[in-house]
Amino acid sequence: MIVVTFFTHHAAMMTHRALVQKGISAKMAPVPRSLSSSCGSCVFVDADTLDFSLLDEDTEAVYKQESKGYIEIYKSE
Repeated sequence: MIVVTFFTHHAAMMTHRALVQKGISAKMAPVPRSLSSSCGSCVFVDADTLDFSLLDEDTEAVYKQESKGYIEIYKSE
């Protein structure tokens, strides 16, 4: 499972739409408490890898969910 956080709610909606249109299982939800986010919305992606070209430019961070928590795999500069 991958969790993507965003700077804006609009970016979360646009990314969710792009993923679903490509046939990728994705769900919008509030950001888990153990992570922080600017807008409070995230997208859970049911996949082991992610095509970063489908992410909105206002993506804040990407995390991979592991048994011990979340591992950051991308952080916006």
